[in-house]
Amino acid sequence: MADASGQAEIRGIDIDKLAKGFADEEIIFKRFLTVTPTSAREIRWYQKTSGFLDSVDTSALSGSSISNVSHGALPVVVEQSWTRQTSYVRKYFVESPVISNEDIKDSDIDIIATNVRDLTRAVARKVDERIYDVVSDTQATGSAGVETTAATGTGWDDTSGGNPVLDIMVAKRKIRENGYNPEGAVLLMDALAHQQLLNYLITVKGSSIPQFSSQKVGSGVVMEILGVNVVVSENVVTDSVTLLVPQRAATWKTFVPITARNIEEVGIGQKIRIWEEGECILTDPKAVHVTTDTTT
Repeated sequence: MADASGQAEIRGIDIDKLAKGFADEEIIFKRFLTVTPTSAREIRWYQKTSGFLDSVDTSALSGSSISNVSHGALPVVVEQSWTRQTSYVRKYFVESPVISNEDIKDSDIDIIATNVRDLTRAVARKVDERIYDVVSDTQATGSAGVETTAATGTGWDDTSGGNPVLDIMVAKRKIRENGYNPEGAVLLMDALAHQQLLNYLITVKGSSIPQFSSQKVGSGVVMEILGVNVVVSENVVTDSVTLLVPQRAATWKTFVPITARNIEEVGIGQKIRIWEEGECILTDPKAVHVTTDTTT
C-alpha cells in the first residue's frame, strides 16, 4: 500500500533533503566564506599579519632597506608573523512540536514541508548572525583588527553632507592598502542603508537606478556599484556597512552540516529536529572594512 503524501515526506532522508534545499536560500552569508570541514570541536588555526612585508627601516643609507641595496651587501631580513588562535564549534539546534498523524494525513497545507522550511531558516538565520558578528568584528569594535572608518558627514541619510560613494571608495582603498584586491568584494548592509544608498544615487545625485542582478535571489546580490556587490540582509546591524573580500576574509569550519531528522512518537505523530555545528573564523581581518555611523 502506498504511503499518503504526508507520510512519504516524513521519512528522514526526504526531510534532510528538504532542509538542505531550504538552507541554500538567500539569507546565508556562508556562500561568501571558504567552507572547509573540521573533525574536532576545538579548532586551532593561525592568523597571518596582513599587509606587505617590509623592513622596519626603509632608508637605503642604513643598509637595512629592501630597495636600493648596495652591491655586495647582505639582504635585509624580514619575516611574516602569525598568531595562534583557538576557536570552538557552536551548535545550532531546534525542533518542532509533535505533529499528529491525523494532521499529517489530512491537513490542507503541507505541514511537514512548512515546518522543515521554517525550522531550517531559523537555524540558518542564527548561523548568519554568527558569521556577521565575526566578519564585522562586532562592527569593528573588537580586537581582531578589522579596519573601520566613520561615514562622511553625519551618515548616508545626510543628503547635504553624506557621501556613500566616497565611503565605499575609502573602504576599497583601505582593503587594497593592506594587500587585498577589493574588486568584486561584497558589501553587506541592511534594508535601511540600501534605501539610503539608492536615495543618494537617484534623488540626491540624479543618476539612473543601478542595474539589478537577475540572480539576486540565488546569490543574495541585489545590485552592483563601484565594482562591489551589494548584499542586503536584516542580519546586518543598522548604522554600519561591511565590505569584505569573499572566500578570503573568513572561513566557515563545518563540524556537522545542516541535518534534519524526524522523531517518531508511536501512535501519536512525528516531530522534526534540525541542527548544524560549526564556527566562523576570521583568518584575514584586513580583508574586511566596516563603515560606521551610516545613519544619523
